[in-house]
Amino acid sequence: MAANKPGKAEILAAFFDDGTYSPLFTDGAVSAAYGCANGQNAYVVFEDGSPVGVQDIEKNIRVLEMAAETGAPVVTFYDSTGAKLEGGLDLLNANARLTAEIARVSGVVPQVAVVTGTCAGTNAINAAAADVCVMAEDAELFLNAPFNAEDKVANAGSAAFAAKAGVAAVTAADAVAAAKQAASIVALLPANNLAGPALFDFAAPSKALDLVKYSAADAISALADEGSTVELYAGYGKNIVTALATINGSAVGILATEKAALCHKCTAKAARFVRLCDAYSIPVVTVVNTEGFGKSEGDDQAGGIRQAARMAGVYAEATTVKVAVLAGEAVGPAYTVFAACADWRVAVQGCTVAPLAPEAAVTVLYKDEIFASDNIVNATKAKAAAYAKEVCSANAAVANGAADAIADAATARGAVAQALDMLASKRTVRLAKKHGNITL
Repeated sequence: MAANKPGKAEILAAFFDDGTYSPLFTDGAVSAAYGCANGQNAYVVFEDGSPVGVQDIEKNIRVLEMAAETGAPVVTFYDSTGAKLEGGLDLLNANARLTAEIARVSGVVPQVAVVTGTCAGTNAINAAAADVCVMAEDAELFLNAPFNAEDKVANAGSAAFAAKAGVAAVTAADAVAAAKQAASIVALLPANNLAGPALFDFAAPSKALDLVKYSAADAISALADEGSTVELYAGYGKNIVTALATINGSAVGILATEKAALCHKCTAKAARFVRLCDAYSIPVVTVVNTEGFGKSEGDDQAGGIRQAARMAGVYAEATTVKVAVLAGEAVGPAYTVFAACADWRVAVQGCTVAPLAPEAAVTVLYKDEIFASDNIVNATKAKAAAYAKEVCSANAAVANGAADAIADAATARGAVAQALDMLASKRTVRLAKKHGNITL
């Protein structure tokens, strides 16, 4: 199996356009290269599976410095059996400098980690700190070796495990496929935090938004250009779908909720995705159709309220263009978090926008009338239907300022594209402060 594992030449040929690149720092366990991936200039740092020394780590730091100076993304291929222990405490100092440089450059140029072999200890921390982590299915990622622990978890360290834990944003069949995925992601991200969004040729999607047979994946497919979607974190927080894509050829981030309730993993996933998009001024399109937040003591103990607050803070703090599509249930806290701070809100005919679900609202507003009826269930349903039509409809949302525009399901993509075009020149200045204190 190991003998058939793709080598450096094959992996880099899959990443760079036409397999052409300029080698940098070619000697040692770590080498580097520069070239184009899907038309985007990018640096690559490549580990060959050998133990790394201080000089190897210094090469990585130098590439990050060059990338920040020239405004180009960095893609790091992780595969190392560890550090050369002969380096002693100098290794600690070098690793500390590397981790600090990764943090310094974060949000300046995109960093993509591609785990193709063993990625352990400090390497695992650095890979997880990247903007996007791609992992080959036969690779391993862990802080501490999970193989001898008494409480060993099945598949610990595997790509599937990393995806389920929300560390690996994308998994691929092997190292070559991972390299190709990384190239697709690099193309969708701007070169740096001052560059504009990437532009592509595009084809319109084959299907329109469908509120009757709604799913998050289908909603994204209905808004995004045909074949442009790259889903991130598919294995984590599955009641929210996040993806990089294009709309009318311009790169965007699209987040869509499933109808089901949202758990703490969903909100953590959403916050991570919106923060990525905001760092590089990628517009965020949010499709809202959800029961709301999960009603679970276990989820609350796992951090559900804290993560929901984190997501709300990330959305509110983000200065990138934000467009909300109210495509179904947008009630109470769900509306507040996903749509209230959007720059433009499109209400799709048939949606429900309200502070409280109609069924619950009418039991308060029309309590006496409902209980005086012969059939409480039917009376509640009738009152709720009337209330939803009169008070919670798309037209009512626009009339009351809870939405800015109305669209049919068939014209929702056009409404979103128009909003993105209108908001393309958005400029926002943050209040002067060191940083916010959003709950993490």
